[in-house]
Amino acid sequence: PDWVPYMRLAGAIVTDEGGMTCHAAIVSRELGIPCIVGTGRATELLKTGEIYTVDATRGVVYLGEVEGLLKPKKEEEIVVEWIPTGTKVYMNLGVPEKIKEYSKLPFDGIGLMRVEFILASYIGEHPLYLIEMGKQEKFISGMADGISLVAREIFPRPVVVRFSDFKTNEYRELGGGNKYEPHEDNPMLGWRGVSRYISPQYEEAFRLECRAIRRVREEQGLTNVHVMLPFVRTTWEVERVLEIMAEEGLKSGRDFKIWAMAEVPSVIFLAEEFSKYFDGFSIGSNDLTQLILGTDRDSQILPKLDKRYFDERDPAVRRAIAHLIKVAHKHGRTVSICGQAPSVYPEFTEFLVRCGIDSVSVNPDAVIGTRRLIASVERKIMLERISKIAQNSRRLSI
Repeated sequence: PDWVPYMRLAGAIVTDEGGMTCHAAIVSRELGIPCIVGTGRATELLKTGEIYTVDATRGVVYLGEVEGLLKPKKEEEIVVEWIPTGTKVYMNLGVPEKIKEYSKLPFDGIGLMRVEFILASYIGEHPLYLIEMGKQEKFISGMADGISLVAREIFPRPVVVRFSDFKTNEYRELGGGNKYEPHEDNPMLGWRGVSRYISPQYEEAFRLECRAIRRVREEQGLTNVHVMLPFVRTTWEVERVLEIMAEEGLKSGRDFKIWAMAEVPSVIFLAEEFSKYFDGFSIGSNDLTQLILGTDRDSQILPKLDKRYFDERDPAVRRAIAHLIKVAHKHGRTVSICGQAPSVYPEFTEFLVRCGIDSVSVNPDAVIGTRRLIASVERKIMLERISKIAQNSRRLSI
């Protein structure tokens, strides 16, 4: 995420490592920059000073200029199609300034606002370093400015802000970060999310995030801002983090919702218990798939052997999602999804709608297509039900 300022300057991005759910892929898609990941040896083969043409649609890098690919496309005006749907269509967003470009898209709100890019670009320094230097205000104002930019632009539509989900290796890249971050062999499964917030080492920094949210809602009047806790593992850590939030003036209520990311299988297995603490869930299908199938989402080794090793459409992942929706609804809780799957697989979106999911949050470039698809699926479901009722009526009359 700390590379976002450089990514904005790039004509295209090609990486040696990473899968379709790695940061480079997600961020470049949001920025509208062609990106090819997991090439294995691009940085050895591509040379400074050479001109290349990157066709990210087909995953090919050409030496020199390929005229057929470089013809400028006509600027198409965004056609706002507010097709009514029962399932809400939300949008994922990481770079606050992009909201002005996307504000006319037909989305019902922001289902995932990542703050990692605000941390990297607006603030740039490790929160614990800022606390040590007595510069807490720099963190609070930087975070509040980035969030309010988005919330103000789309008010009163909701903005669900995910609290920071940097891993130790990513936090280390922030200014002064080396001093505060331990080395972990697998940061993806380490000190991240709620476990970080409740730890004595980081609690004060998490409180700064809470104060930024409160400033946006109370001082700036942007009451459309809600929050989401990432990488929730256990109920006891949830109890502690909710205590901290309450001490900072953030309590769930009629106009303020607290969601949990459902990306660790324990949340699925104990959905009834977790439903007691949250207003809703947002399925992080990237991490959930990783943890159910035991496949590192940032590695391409297994997916290159067979793409089914990391596939959100796997029966085990689908069963977990269906179970969560059923249990959450039983307890009056909402369920959304903010992982990459609905942006990539139309059939997965249909599966979610048939399960009764409340909202689907997708990348900006998938908003229009997803709304059309959901409307189509909902009509199909309605026709199927009408047909079934008609068949039953005929049987009864006979």
